[in-house]
Amino acid sequence: MCGRTSCHLPRDVLTRACAYQDRQGQQRLPEWRDPDKYCPSYNKSPRSNSPVLLSRLHFEKGADSSERIIAPMRWGLVPSWFKEGDPSKLQFNTSNCRSDTIMEKLSFKVPLGKGRRCVVLADGFYEWQRCQRTNQRQPYFIYFPQIKTEKSVSNGTPNNPEDWEKVWDNWRLLTMAGIFDCWEPPEGGDCLYSYTIITVDSCKGLNDIHHRMPAILDGEEAVSKWLDFGEVSTQEALKLIHPTENITFHPVSTVVNNSQNNTPECLAPVDLLVKKELKASGRSQKMFQWLATKSSKKEDPQTPQKAESDVPQWSSQFLAVLPVTSGAMGSLGRGGFTSINS
Repeated sequence: MCGRTSCHLPRDVLTRACAYQDRQGQQRLPEWRDPDKYCPSYNKSPRSNSPVLLSRLHFEKGADSSERIIAPMRWGLVPSWFKEGDPSKLQFNTSNCRSDTIMEKLSFKVPLGKGRRCVVLADGFYEWQRCQRTNQRQPYFIYFPQIKTEKSVSNGTPNNPEDWEKVWDNWRLLTMAGIFDCWEPPEGGDCLYSYTIITVDSCKGLNDIHHRMPAILDGEEAVSKWLDFGEVSTQEALKLIHPTENITFHPVSTVVNNSQNNTPECLAPVDLLVKKELKASGRSQKMFQWLATKSSKKEDPQTPQKAESDVPQWSSQFLAVLPVTSGAMGSLGRGGFTSINS
């Protein structure tokens, strides 16, 4: 399952991370719909808004279905046929959708049949492993492996596509397959767009943490096919839904257990033996400054924050990655980062 994510990037950086090629092969950035509804956060839970990618054709009749829009949507799908005036009165959980029953549940089958496929964007997601001896749960942060790059110095927003790569430092967002729907309040008012994350059986590397994981679209081709409902049928798109081993994870502090906690500490790796934050070396701290300057603190002034000196400055693209062995999960007891690339 997937019940908590992180998406901390500021809007302009998130946009550049979603650069793509349209059907004509031109490099483009997706346009935003309702951009003011996007609030960066290290700790997103169901019923909050998260950014999703979807085809422009959903909003503009006659548009090229390969062109993309980013729109903040409510996490937890509210079916279009729901008759109550308050979405919170929905009696069942729709934050996740099992891939094996997707065509059996009316809430998911109907929007899927209409081509309402989307890609949920995140830095990564959290999952909790239950410890057999103590019955306590240890949280982990799970994300795509990152490629270390040197950030280029640039002022302002790039005007030309060839300049985007100079500004963007190649953070790879986690791209999860989702379904969305549009609900209209029975008494009138603005439409509510909401989504669910499709889940599959966990890959081998994550199975010891949890038996389910999001359906991750690994690569631009998979993302394009899932979004392009105008050219790719539902049957073809569903072939993309399967586990992936191309994933990395590390243990994090239980501070993430409280969804009200919204600081970089939620992502910081911990040593499970001594139960304290791992401290970055002086050399690494210089690399981590990018995360600190891009923190969501300025965008959410009501969220209590620790003093900057107390908050680990972390960016997964600079984390050391340990090879997996047959005892990979056992090695995590020492606190570390594990890559489970296939």
